[in-house]
Amino acid sequence: MIVAALNFLLFLAIIWRFGFDPIANILAQRKARIDQGLADAEQARKDRDAGVGRARPGRRRGSPRGQRLIATAQKSAQELRDADIAATREELARLHERATADLQAERDRAMADLRAQVADLALAAAGKLVGETMTAARQRRLVEEYLHERAETGEGRNN
Repeated sequence: MIVAALNFLLFLAIIWRFGFDPIANILAQRKARIDQGLADAEQARKDRDAGVGRARPGRRRGSPRGQRLIATAQKSAQELRDADIAATREELARLHERATADLQAERDRAMADLRAQVADLALAAAGKLVGETMTAARQRRLVEEYLHERAETGEGRNN
């Protein structure tokens, strides 16, 4: 049981080091790009508002060309942000599926080890109670028959 726990902790450390840290770095870089795009758009809006006020005090709106440029910049920034968010979600979903599969495989291995250890302990205890020594081959055969019977009746599926 201790070995299985240590294996799990080792596996978790490896996944954390080589899986989660690089993804966190990628997400931080994307967030920085998005924040920079938003800051640029905000600065362009401020520049536009300041330029319109200085150029013609009686006129409230910028030139149609300037309005189109600002609208295009804002649309591009929004599309970039949406694309980055979608790509990040897809990547996280793939990583989640892979981590889930790895954890399930590790759990299955741990359960198989645990079953083998329990079988060995049960056979040793049964041998002491009965007072006779069983051969290793006979012990294995009895355990395999027992596990096979449990698998056929469905009792072993409640784990």
